[in-house]
Amino acid sequence: MFQVLVSCRDSADLIEEAIEAMDSARDILPIADVLEIGISRLVMGEKNWKDWRPFVYGGLASIIAELCTFPLDTTKTRLQVQGQKYDEKLARLKYSGMIDALMQISKQEGVKGLYSGISSAILRQATYGTIKFGTYYSLKKAAIDTWATGDLVTINIVCAALAGAISSAIANPTDVVKVRMQVTGNEINTSLFTCFQDVYKYEGVRGLWRGVGPTAQRAAVIAAVELPIYDYTKIKCMNLLGNSVSNHFVSSFVASMGSAVASTPIDVIRTRLMNQKRVRIANKKSSSYIYSGSIDCLVQTIKNEGVLALYKGFIPTWFRMGPWNIIFFITYEQLKQL
Repeated sequence: MFQVLVSCRDSADLIEEAIEAMDSARDILPIADVLEIGISRLVMGEKNWKDWRPFVYGGLASIIAELCTFPLDTTKTRLQVQGQKYDEKLARLKYSGMIDALMQISKQEGVKGLYSGISSAILRQATYGTIKFGTYYSLKKAAIDTWATGDLVTINIVCAALAGAISSAIANPTDVVKVRMQVTGNEINTSLFTCFQDVYKYEGVRGLWRGVGPTAQRAAVIAAVELPIYDYTKIKCMNLLGNSVSNHFVSSFVASMGSAVASTPIDVIRTRLMNQKRVRIANKKSSSYIYSGSIDCLVQTIKNEGVLALYKGFIPTWFRMGPWNIIFFITYEQLKQL
């Protein structure tokens, strides 16, 4: 199941192949039954506030974490798009690293530059964060109820990968707009609504889902690594630290390291695919795209810039994921106690 999610290249393939995999995996893991039970609980049956708390708390905690760490995300995005040979502006290595990027953006563009695209990021977390965490915990509960004798680690990984892929595919338009606003910074002073309009006007509906394949892959990888590791570490630390803020802090830090290592190469590909249409229009190139897809982007990046280019922006990714996860999980755990 996880392999299917990682290999798909667009939203249509994602949904179609996931359904086929669900049918073929019934004897191993009744995932279709799990989805059916989870959805029926949330939509048709149990009108219980507790069923919706993971969604509400997940969305709120995601927005708070995003606001606190967004400058690092902008830094990561700028580092990931630089060094591409096809564009004179982006071909130049403007930033030598995370600290240099933070200093240059702050000096040249101010706080506004560091928070370019924050409106789209908040909208993204309101959809992606809400759906991902709520779906994960709902599916996990349904899976345990349906498959009580199953391997808990496998259940966690499959449920997390599904939740990450589904939520990211739905929220992809907000991610496209966020990336483009972060790359341009203050050069083009456009609002969230104007940016959405421009993408739709010049690229159509498909433009809003540009890069959905690697976006879903990245989200599936992050969720499949991050959420199970957090849950596992939290349980292991329970005897020593209890259900405390210290436990949540340690578990969040461990989870962020694993997800950063696993997801950065996919994130580089995703960012470049999302930004390529804007670059093509700006330079008035031919109608063909710079990259034909995820594999082509991967091959060209390695060919032109080397394998290490896949880990561009790793430091700000990790530095952002650490505080992001710590803020998120501590906020989430505190909301659960209300």
